[in-house]
Amino acid sequence: MAGITAISALALTLAACGSDSSADDTTDSGDTGSSEETGGEDMGAELSGTIAGSGASSQENAVQGWLAGFMEANPGATVTYDPTGSGTGREQFINGTVQFAGSDAALDGEELAAAQERCGGTVIEAPLYISPIAVVYNIPDLNDTNINLGPDTIANIFAGEITNWNDPAIVEANPDIELPDLEIVPVNRSDDSGTTENFTEYLAAAAPEVWTHEPSGLWPIEGTQSGAQTSGVLGVVEAAEGTIAYVDASRVGELGSVAVGVGEEFVPFSPEAAAHVVDVSEPGADATDTILTIDLARDTQESGAYPIVLISYSLACGSYDNEEHASLVQGYLTYVASEEGQNRAAQPDVAGSAPISDGMRERVNAALETISAG
Repeated sequence: MAGITAISALALTLAACGSDSSADDTTDSGDTGSSEETGGEDMGAELSGTIAGSGASSQENAVQGWLAGFMEANPGATVTYDPTGSGTGREQFINGTVQFAGSDAALDGEELAAAQERCGGTVIEAPLYISPIAVVYNIPDLNDTNINLGPDTIANIFAGEITNWNDPAIVEANPDIELPDLEIVPVNRSDDSGTTENFTEYLAAAAPEVWTHEPSGLWPIEGTQSGAQTSGVLGVVEAAEGTIAYVDASRVGELGSVAVGVGEEFVPFSPEAAAHVVDVSEPGADATDTILTIDLARDTQESGAYPIVLISYSLACGSYDNEEHASLVQGYLTYVASEEGQNRAAQPDVAGSAPISDGMRERVNAALETISAG
């Protein structure tokens, strides 16, 4: 609840500083202009009105930066985002509760069909937040280093097969670290989570002989320690020594993090390593000009690539019922995709995410330009 309160307060504060526009206000112009105009480099096309989004809590830090940047440039606009989790965000987008959503997993076939019905045909899925998923742990004497763990070891830990930090498999990969005789306590998300789906996709692809569960947004093992949303997981990990979990890398804080085995090396998370695995990945099987999904190479052996990566998609309609919603969604997401917006989220004190490439930005902007009021 703390994250929700912080974002809502940010939105209200910035809106109050500029305008008391309501959802019934109309935009100053039906033309959202270019990314520079909505991003603040050119104030010639300010927007006003109100839209709401919800979804992936992994984006929380980045969204705070994006909301601030967009509403500084458009003081008559109010954009809110509730970090409810990817599953809830997709549900609320499909049923029309929110105008846009964030999801750490692409829409599946059934969800896409329902979203297309809601949106009058065209749905936009834009990969605007790319971030490593960090495997974090709480071992106070080792939280300032990176423990090396290979894919099979990570899978065995989360499957409950490796239960102590001085297990031979961990000791062998960390000859220079004195590992404690301490119980390992895996912690997972309790809610329907795109972060969980991405993490279990990695486990299934990189350690298929160990992790026999299907990838899913719901944790497949019962009786585990868990927490709701990213903040809930972090609360459990921070409260007990020996815990290990998976969270968006922007939320690591003072916890330790794993260097993941890739080929013959161990790779710690970084924006550069996350961007590298995206570069060596293929488009999704159902990708189109507006469905810009990516099939991540989870089992890559590419040197310097960090394979546990989360791509959080921004979901929008190609057609909205009124001009205000169409213009604001188009303007806000154009800012998010802009070089300014991506660089803002990439700042270490914001989210430390990996900016999208120039080529992807062109594709995203082309998709966003199709948004209209029907």
